[in-house]
Amino acid sequence: MTGYVALLRGVNVGGITVKSAELAGLFRSLGFSAVRTVLASGNVAFECDERDAGELKHRIEQALRERFGYDAWIVLVTREKLAEIVAAFPFDAEREGWHPYVLFASDAEHLRELAALSPELDPDEEAVAPGDGVLYWQLNITVGSTNTKLAKIAAKARYKPTTTNRNLRTLRKLL
Repeated sequence: MTGYVALLRGVNVGGITVKSAELAGLFRSLGFSAVRTVLASGNVAFECDERDAGELKHRIEQALRERFGYDAWIVLVTREKLAEIVAAFPFDAEREGWHPYVLFASDAEHLRELAALSPELDPDEEAVAPGDGVLYWQLNITVGSTNTKLAKIAAKARYKPTTTNRNLRTLRKLL
């Protein structure tokens, strides 16, 4: 069995409501075991025998679309990979007044585009550093997670189907 984490994009915001119990039930109905949701923002840890991550991602997205009636996108990572990502966080995760985030992308080109913004960012507001398949992001809480340059660009429609971000504390709970 392989442990996976599915990070859903755009649930419980903008009128798309997915209750944790229903989400867990859907994952169980797909034959997955050890299903566990974390918080109400679309985080599901589970185990299964499937090894083809691309096919697994497609199957989950299709099931989400059918069950909840929205254009579902997920980023799928193994628990092992998630542990490596969390351990490699390059900033001081406990920095007073700052929030630690990890931006995940299922499209490597989109990740490169967002990482290339680094020289344009205001260091008093946010900082980014590329990681293995992710972009580490730390932002000043006085600015807010939707008001920074990176947040505004990452929210554009072209990135919607491929990116999602999570607070480092949430990711630790998923492990």
